[in-house]
Amino acid sequence: MTSNLAAVSYGVNLSPESLDNLRKVLADAGAAVSSESQSGDDRFGVHTADLAVVSGTDADLAALRRRVAEDAVDGTDTALVPAGLREASRKLLIMDVDSTLIQQEVIELLAAYAGKRDEVAAVTEAAMRGELDFAQSLHARVAVLAGLPAAVVDSVRNEVRLSLGAAELVAAFKAAGHVVAVVSGGFNQILGPIAEELGLDYWIANELEIVDGALTGKVLGAVIDRAAKEKYLREWAAAEGISMEHTIAVGDGANDLDMLGAAGIGVAFNAKPAVRAVADAAINMPYLDAVRHIANV
Repeated sequence: MTSNLAAVSYGVNLSPESLDNLRKVLADAGAAVSSESQSGDDRFGVHTADLAVVSGTDADLAALRRRVAEDAVDGTDTALVPAGLREASRKLLIMDVDSTLIQQEVIELLAAYAGKRDEVAAVTEAAMRGELDFAQSLHARVAVLAGLPAAVVDSVRNEVRLSLGAAELVAAFKAAGHVVAVVSGGFNQILGPIAEELGLDYWIANELEIVDGALTGKVLGAVIDRAAKEKYLREWAAAEGISMEHTIAVGDGANDLDMLGAAGIGVAFNAKPAVRAVADAAINMPYLDAVRHIANV
């Protein structure tokens, strides 16, 4: 059995040493490289090697991914991407929001107005490491917002900054006719204007309850947790007639693990160790548009 893949290496310091090391790892694994190319911009470089791996079972590919990751030269990451995904005419990109599409954690920005930023940040960090139930931790963090004027939501929205390359990534996928979605454990009141500005096809987050012009410290409806993220990935892919094998999921925390595992390729973006350990690929630099090169968009 043979699996056709692309080994896509990317990094701020993409060196000849890192590429030679990758070639050796692939050769030792019995992977035949048919072609290589290089591209990139002033921020980071990209090297793509098309290859075929003999006896490419899921277990074999998982082992090869581990070997490539373990032997990587500092500053360089390599994604092993199925050729079918890279060549698909329509793909679906789904992303987490906080610390992925945007640079901040919105709940921490909100909590700062209640004088609770450090306390909430510690809970967020533990939840993203997978040490706390996400829904329970969200309710606990939102509770500290009770009584804040609704105007703080507008103030926080003005503080939010997209991750570097995020707008370029979305624009490239949209221009190529692909579908872009985001699913967030954050809040609709913040995400809505961002989604509209970027022209996202699908988006959903939690809804902060506001009564008489003030936050109540509660969210409305079911919490968007890790199971919900996978559910929406599957629903949106089905609605668009896109095979799950042709989906790309990107996230940074434990709340993203289910959708990363369900997608055709799951990408950990500057992620917690527990997420990097199980994701198909990792981006360990601040440029979100490196996803373009992984997906060949």
